[in-house]
Amino acid sequence: MEVFSFQYENNELYKKFVDAIGVLPEKVDNIEKIPFLPVSFFKTQKVVTTSFEPEIVFESSGTTSENTSRHYLKGTSIYKESFLKTFDLFYGNPLEWSILALLPGYLERENSSLVYMVNSLIKISGQPGSGFYLRDHENLYRALAYNEFAEKPTLLIGVTYALLDFAEKHPVKLKNTIVMETGGMKGKREEITREEVHRQLKENFGLSSIHSEYGMTELLSQAYSKGDGKFNCPPWMKILIREYNDPFAISSSGKSEKPVNGLINIIDLANIYSCSFIATDDVGRLYKDCSFEVMGRRDQSDLRGCSLLTTQ
Repeated sequence: MEVFSFQYENNELYKKFVDAIGVLPEKVDNIEKIPFLPVSFFKTQKVVTTSFEPEIVFESSGTTSENTSRHYLKGTSIYKESFLKTFDLFYGNPLEWSILALLPGYLERENSSLVYMVNSLIKISGQPGSGFYLRDHENLYRALAYNEFAEKPTLLIGVTYALLDFAEKHPVKLKNTIVMETGGMKGKREEITREEVHRQLKENFGLSSIHSEYGMTELLSQAYSKGDGKFNCPPWMKILIREYNDPFAISSSGKSEKPVNGLINIIDLANIYSCSFIATDDVGRLYKDCSFEVMGRRDQSDLRGCSLLTTQ
């Protein structure tokens, strides 16, 4: 429990939280006994471990009536190492990809962690055509068509509603392109199931699968799905499930042959200078092999987060 002990001793907010719920650090001898900080604290408190001047502050999206979450980074190096190693684990070296981004909304505001990550991948890619396309559907269509003609491996990552808009206006058969959705509808389109989103995208792009990214402002790691609706994490990120009505009743994978349903808790060891133990408001299903599904959001919580769509 080295990370737990470090954060308990050096994160004033987390220490107060742990003390308030009556947890004795010396009694924490497995991950299921670790207290998970409610993700909403990032909206109202400065969540930091140790004292430092942040190099950057990532901020979540939100409406004018909402507070936004803020994630204070001591430095960007850990975040870069996390997302680059994760990308390499799931997709290989970004140098081998042409990376096209369709992220309106994210790109138009400052300090988006998703934009920071994708921009870094684009710079590393260095391929002609790699870049952000905002709402420039015509040039995005041309870039995709050229890459298909050149048989160039391509990743098109986009916020879900923008990908649907583009696919409806410019259906194109893709053979060398991975399409990855993230971010959900953001109030721009009617909420539909992830299965229906993927069905429409597969039909318009002629693909057998649609990939997804799961991440959030409060995390420095991401999980990816390659098309079956199940996400997988890098080794330094772990999903646990807590019961709907008991935040201290926590289950990890491997205890049952049957999937476990509930609210998602996340251990993200890249969050060493904020908090590595986050209790989200996402509803999920955890499988024995450690893969998980995101099934929606708990009632009355904010419509936020990446790759958040309802499921049947």
